[in-house]
Amino acid sequence: QVQLVESGGGLVQPGGSLRLSCAASGFTASNYAMSWHRQAPGKERELVASIIRTGGRTNYADSVKGRFTISRDNAKNMVYLQMNSLKPEDTAVYYCSAGARYDYWGQGTQVTVSS
Repeated sequence: QVQLVESGGGLVQPGGSLRLSCAASGFTASNYAMSWHRQAPGKERELVASIIRTGGRTNYADSVKGRFTISRDNAKNMVYLQMNSLKPEDTAVYYCSAGARYDYWGQGTQVTVSS
């Protein structure tokens, strides 16, 4: 059974950092591009970052460039999102997705940036 499980979310003060993890099971994640998305209350889900199968190329939304870093460990079937210099507007539920067409989704993890 295909499964993506996100973890690492929580409450953090502005300027702080969090590292999100996405554990993939039931399929070989190395065969898929992977991505992180987020959805804030009242807003549409948006693409935050993506990474190709080999990890050799990444792409970021303009709003997070220079602050977030996506990475993957294919040996462990894991994908990560390191988030630094967090802002209140980064508050959202963060989702992991597999596939260039976002074939699979996790349930999401809440990130709240507030003082």
